Amino acid sequence: MIQDYRIERDTMGEVAVPADALYGAQTQRAVENFPISGRGLERSQIRALGLVKAACARVNAKLGVLDSTLAEAIASAADEVAAGEHDAQFPVDVFQTGSGTSSNMNANEVIATLAGRATGCDVHPNDHVNASQSSNDVFPTTIHLAATEAIAQDVMPALVHLASALTRKSNDWGEVVKAGRTHLMDAVPITLGQEAGGWAAQARYGVERLASCLPRLGELPIGGTAVGTGLNAPAGFAAAVVEQLRGATGLDVLTEARDHIEAQAARDGLVECSGALRTVAVSLFKIANDIRWLGSGPRTGLAELRLPDLQPGSS
Repeated sequence: MIQDYRIERDTMGEVAVPADALYGAQTQRAVENFPISGRGLERSQIRALGLVKAACARVNAKLGVLDSTLAEAIASAADEVAAGEHDAQFPVDVFQTGSGTSSNMNANEVIATLAGRATGCDVHPNDHVNASQSSNDVFPTTIHLAATEAIAQDVMPALVHLASALTRKSNDWGEVVKAGRTHLMDAVPITLGQEAGGWAAQARYGVERLASCLPRLGELPIGGTAVGTGLNAPAGFAAAVVEQLRGATGLDVLTEARDHIEAQAARDGLVECSGALRTVAVSLFKIANDIRWLGSGPRTGLAELRLPDLQPGSS
């Protein structure tokens, strides 16, 4: 099938862009510059880009940076991006420029096109959609926002559910006495309920670990613009955008970065949370391995648990 193209222009000259694409020249250049993995951004980060752009547009209107009609058209288009209506319009590889400029401009161009169609006016990706922003504060903000949302709304509730289920098993098995073991060697008696209680505690402690790092993960760099000084962002912009994002996500843990220089120059909050997630992963692996051992057999293994059959083997 022959692909139709249109010619777009930027500061570097002309570039051929797929005729039906909502994005423009900068996105197309990034597609051509970074044909690395074939993987685009995660859905959660595209959602975060939409949420951030919508929040910025609405705050820009309140602060007099953008006309209110134009700002609402931009915000509505960004809401569509956040809702997943235009994921196919984000073709840039996840391995790209370190600042995320390519994906930020991808979002700016898509949103500008949608807002332009809605208003019948020219909407500029930089001057309008990216007003009061920089890739250097937008992109890390989307990473922190997506990670905070995933941990607070997906991972932690799942761990709470696991802890609850294991606690029920601990109570059910409270009088089931079995051999305790050290390095697989028989030691002293223990109940199966006590072992399940230990697993439940691991899940609970995982929730506590993640909860303890959320305040740093939830600090957002938005408003720092290019280098963290806030150049070209109006007074009160950062706090107002964060308040918009709190309302859009229901995440009260989101706050404006206490130090915008640190928030853009370092990713310590992400590293801390990555460590907590790694600990949770090790805990889950340990629980799964214990259950695997206890379910081994049935003739020559431990055979202390009977795990349900899921599918037949190959031989």
